[in-house]
Amino acid sequence: MQITLIVAKAKNNVIGKDNQLIWKLSADLKRFKSITSGHFILMGRKTYESLGKPLPNRKHIIITRNPDFQAPEGHYAFSSVEEAVIFCNKIGVEQLFIIGGGQIYEETINRCDRLEITEVEAEPEGDTYFPEIDPKIWKETEREHFPADEKNEFPFAFVTYQKIKK
Repeated sequence: MQITLIVAKAKNNVIGKDNQLIWKLSADLKRFKSITSGHFILMGRKTYESLGKPLPNRKHIIITRNPDFQAPEGHYAFSSVEEAVIFCNKIGVEQLFIIGGGQIYEETINRCDRLEITEVEAEPEGDTYFPEIDPKIWKETEREHFPADEKNEFPFAFVTYQKIKK
């Protein structure tokens, strides 16, 4: 199974505030939809709750410490990332996307094969951060820059990292 982490992060590694996104980047949302559609997406409970409802055409895996949490029909809840990964391997998931939040990114970044990062040219206030990307573990393989415009509040870049094979 290939595991890909996907995130939009600011220059100061801020990814959110009060369980919400902190910028308007239409291109990032379109890219997220295009990349994750038809796949399993793994997230923490707070991230799931911030979505409001399951995203169409994706199977949601929600990590929660609440034993009473019920995932919506057709989706799954687990008490740990480890349990979720074992489940995905058992049912033959080929591609799993990690979509947040901060604690889940921290816990999973080193078990991922690829990072799909939207680097936002901003340094907003926030309360949720993305971990540092270690250049000894990750190699940048693609980068595409875009200016701010009427649908994208800040300049940004789509950046792909591959894990360095030892």
